[in-house]
Amino acid sequence: MDKLNDFLNELDERKIHYKLSKHCCDYIMVEVFAPGERWEVEFSGANASISNDIRIEKFKSTGEIFGEAEIATLFELNSDF
Repeated sequence: MDKLNDFLNELDERKIHYKLSKHCCDYIMVEVFAPGERWEVEFSGANASISNDIRIEKFKSTGEIFGEAEIATLFELNSDF
């Protein structure tokens, strides 16, 4: 967990906004918000010696802005009907 603490301290020092959550059984996720991007940085607490103890996924915006009609697309993507 030293890597997680070091990472959070660095985010705080640089005043970078983030949110902590837990979605997988052995990982703690740090969602980091940067201009036009959102990063999911996951830290494993199970075994610090494994090679994949930190996983990073990046989501980048194209800058395209949608109108209210796009809400229907959101519901369609998340519908079982």
